[in-house]
Amino acid sequence: MLAQELIRKKRDGGTLDDAEIRFFVEGLADGSVTEGQVASLAMAVFFKGLAVNERIALTLAMRDSGNVLDWSEIDKPILDKHSTGGVGDNVSLMLAPALAACGAAVPMISGRGLGHTGGTLDKFDAIPGYKTQPDNALFKKVVREVGCAVIGQTGNLAPADKRFYAIRDVTATVESLDLITASILSKKLAAGLQGLVLDVKWGTGAFMAGLDDARALAESLVLVANGAGLKTTALITDMNEPLASAAGNAVEVQNAVDFLKGDAIDNRLWDVTVAQGGELLATGGLAASAEAGADRMRHAFESGQAAEVFGKMVSALGGPADFMEKPELYLARAPVEAPVYAEHEGVVTAIDARAVGIAVVELGGGRRTAADVIDPSVGLTSLAGIGNRVDADAPIAIVHAKSEADAERAAIALRRAYRIGEALDVEDRPTVVERIAP
Repeated sequence: MLAQELIRKKRDGGTLDDAEIRFFVEGLADGSVTEGQVASLAMAVFFKGLAVNERIALTLAMRDSGNVLDWSEIDKPILDKHSTGGVGDNVSLMLAPALAACGAAVPMISGRGLGHTGGTLDKFDAIPGYKTQPDNALFKKVVREVGCAVIGQTGNLAPADKRFYAIRDVTATVESLDLITASILSKKLAAGLQGLVLDVKWGTGAFMAGLDDARALAESLVLVANGAGLKTTALITDMNEPLASAAGNAVEVQNAVDFLKGDAIDNRLWDVTVAQGGELLATGGLAASAEAGADRMRHAFESGQAAEVFGKMVSALGGPADFMEKPELYLARAPVEAPVYAEHEGVVTAIDARAVGIAVVELGGGRRTAADVIDPSVGLTSLAGIGNRVDADAPIAIVHAKSEADAERAAIALRRAYRIGEALDVEDRPTVVERIAP
């Protein structure tokens, strides 16, 4: 079999069979397919697309290009989620321990920040001692004994996808819906999951800015995941404003601690977390329906069980044993904290959430290049949401910065990101927009 013939076939609109796709993926993994050939096939797929059976075959082949985790020693449903990324999205920090408190096992393999969006691993790196890259033995031990572990990619999971994505990233083919689908799901299948919920975001802070585009991605992901044998549903959620009232790393961890302890809970964050949990508990057979699952999630939070599990997970992965009791002793704090006020009082009618995320990156809370070191202390808190009134007593946000100059630059960016008007101009949008099922 010749790689150039497969490229020609796809270029001309043909359908690749399973054996042809496996051949190409094996070449991705062992290097026998050149970078130019990978780029050419990616571009052919970008323009000609993949049929559903091709997407499933590509997903499974990339899954099988490395290790597939085995959780057979754990007699619980193995559940996880995936978010397409947003601003102030710290759902994973609350979701994993709540699911564990409800009887699931949650081996959550997460990523770092990408572009304007925050990364779950970067948030956990803000907790001193927490091992985001444990060995497989510790990872499995914590999942088995605590019920959940949130870590970075471990072992040799889907190595073909890693190479494929790196080449797509520099050849303008990242946006292919078909290749996005296979990339996301190959890693989730390699994690050995039995149930998955997808949080596909749309809006100003999402990679899919349009609702129709988000729906198309959600439908593709659900179709391919279930076709590959992984029970999956998706929720389309609103990212036209930050999900939490905090954006950054240490500040989002503190926000999650406050949520888990019931000290302060952002309503939109609550809605998304409970809805995702309800879906997963139903998928895993731990609840009769998503609605019943949502009730179980609420109880896990309100009873304090989720907070207890979170504390145990942090400790088991090397973090402070008393982190939940005294997070302020461990989370880095920026030297400058300054409120940002709107130029005139009124009601927040719209937010460019992507611009808010970029402001965090500019403060040092994200990466301009892959080699950048993140400052965990910087970020934004008390972010006003759409519909909130801002005036001389109620700021748009509080900036946490390394210097006065950084704080002032962030303030300028935030004022540009916020539109202030009258209450009549506020568009009423649900946080959870739509459910996509097989």
